[in-house]
Amino acid sequence: MLMTYEMLRNSLTEYKAPDIKIKRMSDQNKIIKLTKNLYETDKNIPGYLVANAIYAPSYLSFDYALAYYGLIPEAVYVYTSATFNKGKKKEYRNALGVFTYRDVPSLVYPYGIEIIDEGDRCFTIAVAEKALCDKLYTIKPVRSKKEMYHLLFDDLRIDIDLFKQLNFDTLGKLCEMYHSTNMKTMKKVINDLIENDS
Repeated sequence: MLMTYEMLRNSLTEYKAPDIKIKRMSDQNKIIKLTKNLYETDKNIPGYLVANAIYAPSYLSFDYALAYYGLIPEAVYVYTSATFNKGKKKEYRNALGVFTYRDVPSLVYPYGIEIIDEGDRCFTIAVAEKALCDKLYTIKPVRSKKEMYHLLFDDLRIDIDLFKQLNFDTLGKLCEMYHSTNMKTMKKVINDLIENDS
């Protein structure tokens, strides 16, 4: 379970030096130190179940979420998350992995995310459409549909069949909220695909 430093300290009152006991437990990997003030007692827990707690508020997105939904072929070993109004990227490394956090516009932050229950835990992750928008938001702008097709299906290697299964209505509405060149270009691609399929 997740425990703050104070919670751990209070659980070790039978020891004369609980601070030393905490450090020893951490050094022996009996507990995992996630951040300066946050620990995980289950050393076998997958990193995605603690990503939201390491730096909050946040939700899993970008490459990690795109891989989670199978939209990109590569395995992703960094837990990539979105935040807002933090101002700069953050990275944390611990025994569970590498965790990165970067801003998305505060206006779009609360949209297109879901909480997934896994046993007695849960995690927050962008829906596929939001993860794609978040990713495009971080990439150098492209201004033509041809460039966007190249970016999506060559550079990012997004599976075009899975892309066509996305909810284009949701994707279009999200695109409008970013006020980004890439999102405007993406909307043109969506309209093309809708017209070609009709």
